[in-house]
Amino acid sequence: MSSSPESSFDVVVVGSGNAGLCAALAAREFDVSVLLVEKAPEEWRGGNSFFTGGGLRFAFRGLDDIRTLIPDLSEEELKSIEIEPYDEDQFYNDMLRVTEYLTDADLCLTLIRQSLPTMQWLRTKGVRWNLAFGRQAFRVGNKFRFWGGLLVEAVGAGPGLVGALFDRATKDGVEIRYASKATRLLADRQGRIAGIEIRGAEGPYEVHCRSVVLASGGFEANAEWRCRYLGPDWELAKIRGTPYNNGDGIKMALDIGAQPFGHWSSCHAVAWDLNAPPYGDRKIGDLFQKHSYPLGIVVNIKGERFLDEGADYRNYTYAEYGRRIIRQPQRAAFQIFDSKVLPLLRDEYRIREVTKAEATTVEELAKKLEIDVDGLVRTVREFNAAVQPGEFNPAILDGKRTKGLTPPKSNWALPIDTPPFVGYAVTTGITFTFGGLRITPKAEVLDTENHLIPGLYAAGEHVGGLFYYNYPGGSGLMAGAVFGRIAGAEASTQVVAVRC
Repeated sequence: MSSSPESSFDVVVVGSGNAGLCAALAAREFDVSVLLVEKAPEEWRGGNSFFTGGGLRFAFRGLDDIRTLIPDLSEEELKSIEIEPYDEDQFYNDMLRVTEYLTDADLCLTLIRQSLPTMQWLRTKGVRWNLAFGRQAFRVGNKFRFWGGLLVEAVGAGPGLVGALFDRATKDGVEIRYASKATRLLADRQGRIAGIEIRGAEGPYEVHCRSVVLASGGFEANAEWRCRYLGPDWELAKIRGTPYNNGDGIKMALDIGAQPFGHWSSCHAVAWDLNAPPYGDRKIGDLFQKHSYPLGIVVNIKGERFLDEGADYRNYTYAEYGRRIIRQPQRAAFQIFDSKVLPLLRDEYRIREVTKAEATTVEELAKKLEIDVDGLVRTVREFNAAVQPGEFNPAILDGKRTKGLTPPKSNWALPIDTPPFVGYAVTTGITFTFGGLRITPKAEVLDTENHLIPGLYAAGEHVGGLFYYNYPGGSGLMAGAVFGRIAGAEASTQVVAVRC
């Protein structure tokens, strides 16, 4: 196994997504040498973060906090928007609610309390922010009303986020090696991290270091692990993002005694175009997703509804509802809308690469979608009859619901009665897995006896214990940034302490 002077660094970061880049940038603030290794070739850099919409959930008290991120908001823009504060208590309650009160309190509070400071820190690293008008706001009267606690996204979405961080990493002197797979963690006799084994183009070699930050993603691209931990048929799910997230970093940590933690049998999955490719398309990005289902109904191939499309804002249901689709016949579902709501559908419904059908009758739509005609006609008839009167307002939980229907539709229930009728065919697209490693709020990895593994840190999808069953939209990227920043800083602090 080769080793050379240039193969010695203070900190090695594994993974070039949002979490890994934040770790590398935070480490460089302490003037330590940093190597970032990425298994993928350079053209696939950025991990799953590249495929996101770039929205991050954070706690804020009002418009003054937003202005620290977007200081050039014009007076005209300010007059056209309606923003409600989203404080730390609301964020915490959302995390508790959607994870069925299982989220680790210490990790969760760290995420929430560091969310706004980390957003502000990212801005100092070159990330620019926009208000997410297209994804997170509806026009109500003469104002755009933001909803669901999520209102800011990176300029350029996921590619813009990681692009800005890569630019800053290069400027700050982070060495980046692509097509370099980390294969094994090296420890000394006291159990402290001493280096890492890497397989590059010229074969395997070792890099000596004092700290390693693991941020190379979950196991969502590993078909065997998906079947093993998530259950039957999960090996058939489409992958929303990179094909390189195979759980390698998690396995390396487990091999030296790290503690598995979190919800290993669950994941973030969404409604994804039925004919999307097996892995993410870097030109299409996240636009194969179909998130306007609260405005219509969702049926399976039998024409039957199987979920409450209006249970909550889509920010709090889409990561769960993707998992429900894989349990349907042929792992398929169909989102049905009529002409009343078509102008409200998100931009992702208007891309050329979409599986859809349009018809002047429900019967014709069912035939074009190749789903049970009688089933869909009956479902639409019963749904329309169950819709209760009330004022429809997509920007709030309007309480416009159905009555006497199972499953119900709790909000935004409008009859499907105005042609043309449009249907979109979707399947399950997996985003990331929830199971990972147990860490402290300082991002330190614990072993199976709850002792620290000195010199080992984890961030991003490696972190177990934050998300169970579901997650609030935008909290995954935020967690990656928060714990990536913490991990890089803590790893470097330990290096500096040893020097002193």
